[in-house]
Amino acid sequence: MNPILLDFPTEFTTKRLLLRAPKAGDGKAVNEAIIASLPELKQWMPFAQKEPTLEETEQNIREAVAQFILREDLRILIFDRQSGQFIGSTGLHRMNWKVRSFEIGYWIDTRYSGQGYITEAVEGLINFATSELKARRIEIRCDTRNERSRKIPNKLGFTLEGTFRSDDMSVDGKNVRDTFIFAKTFEQTI
Repeated sequence: MNPILLDFPTEFTTKRLLLRAPKAGDGKAVNEAIIASLPELKQWMPFAQKEPTLEETEQNIREAVAQFILREDLRILIFDRQSGQFIGSTGLHRMNWKVRSFEIGYWIDTRYSGQGYITEAVEGLINFATSELKARRIEIRCDTRNERSRKIPNKLGFTLEGTFRSDDMSVDGKNVRDTFIFAKTFEQTI
């Protein structure tokens, strides 16, 4: 089946969080979070190499809406359930719909880091991917130097499958980097 024909929820909740697909107009909250977190994000995220304008962030959000509808990339925004405050982003990327394999990525507004939100969001996303999308494999990849990012798959019981040595450039383009590949597999019948 063509993935564009798959129907599944565009939002779900965890104990403290609302996770949902992006919507037009989300650019303002996302832009504020990126700017507030730029020093930390700049080390690891290509989109944070310079301060984005509100227009650039809103354009990126609207492109993410289109990709979600087309099932090409499933970006998920993370909000505090009580306050409605935007606190980060996660999603399912590099999808192989035939196998039902997905890669999870994530980042957080640093004003909310250290409170377990990303772990909770990723765990919720894993539950969503296995129950709604019948995921058979979920990966998390991160720069071997990104200690905070690699704690997430460790906490959630992922297996370190390997290290890709000298497989990519650092986000600033100055150094060659290594990448950890963590994965979890699930028995699924589609």
